[in-house]
Amino acid sequence: MAEVISVSALNRYVKMRLDADDVLFDLALRGEIANFVQNARSGHCYFTLRDDACSVKAVMFRSDAARLAFRPQEGMRVVVRCRATLYERDGAFQLYVNAMFPDGMGAAQLALEQLKEKLAKEGLFDPEHKKPLPAFPQCIGVVTSKTGAALQDIRNVIGRRWPAAKLLLCPVTVQGFEAAQQVADAIHRLDQRKDVDEIIVARGGGSREDLWVFNAEVIARAAFRCKKPLISAIGHEIDYTILDFVADQRAPTPSAAAELAVPDRAEQKRILLELQQNIRKNMQNRLDLCYNGLEQYNYVLEQHLPDRLLQKNAAALQQLQDSIRAQLREKETDASRQLQHAAVLADSLNPYRVLARGYAMMTTEKGKILSEGALQPEQTVYIRSASRRARCRVEAVEELNENT
Repeated sequence: MAEVISVSALNRYVKMRLDADDVLFDLALRGEIANFVQNARSGHCYFTLRDDACSVKAVMFRSDAARLAFRPQEGMRVVVRCRATLYERDGAFQLYVNAMFPDGMGAAQLALEQLKEKLAKEGLFDPEHKKPLPAFPQCIGVVTSKTGAALQDIRNVIGRRWPAAKLLLCPVTVQGFEAAQQVADAIHRLDQRKDVDEIIVARGGGSREDLWVFNAEVIARAAFRCKKPLISAIGHEIDYTILDFVADQRAPTPSAAAELAVPDRAEQKRILLELQQNIRKNMQNRLDLCYNGLEQYNYVLEQHLPDRLLQKNAAALQQLQDSIRAQLREKETDASRQLQHAAVLADSLNPYRVLARGYAMMTTEKGKILSEGALQPEQTVYIRSASRRARCRVEAVEELNENT
């Protein structure tokens, strides 16, 4: 008789057997989305994946859902990367999805347009974020497949145009489930290198589906965060991906990206030769100007023009000196005459000469001359003559009438 076990033990056993199956641990399933719901609080997504005959429950947790490059919608065909196991509590067989991609160009194009609109609103395509490429890079980081033709094309072009530049390859797979994250990680690693001056992300031609990985949001955001100038070179000239809109420069092919990344050695040589010729021409013009100037000076010296000019100027200078001396003598004579006249006039007005003729004047004790109007009775005054001074007391002041 069979052993009696609990429901919990059964569910645990079945879950253990499912989890031990390597096939069920990493699955890639194609199906159509039904009953899609994203919990507003937790952010987890719950839906059913179905085909024409069957369906299976699926859950995508918030951390994985945050990486989605599109909005899943009812009826959209997708490919999911997941593991199949049992939800032990309810005994429900379900999928745990960690990645989701549109399946079919209709749904894929819708997802692409949704992502483009989202990134454009965030400013990832704005021109002001574009960085200029270095004029003379010494080290160029390359993100591409190490076995692809794109790498060889880049090597050939750079080796021909600017062999001084060093290439630093960060190899990645350029299609498949792992490609998007590998490319994003490679961009980040090269951006951290101090010796890398710019980065090229390249892939050779292929179908639209082959190039679709470069529409991944994780690559777009890695390119936008990149501090080094980044060139996108995906597919052919007619192919456009989201990376092309985010990159600082878009090249139609990997070869064209290499041409953008480095200067042309032949063109630089031509520029240097042209500069050299211009320098020589300018130097010759300056020499000609100097020679012509020296010839003029030599002619002047041969004609003894400086000596004659010196003699002429010396005679003029002597005349000026003589004229200045004569004017100075005349001015001195006039000044001496005026000084003598002023001295005689001052001497005639000297009050002490008047006193010497027998006159006297009244002053205060300190020598200040007193007018007759300032005399007061009982006032002490001093009578000053040429050689003596007498102290007097005013007894009375009388008005004189000259007519009486």
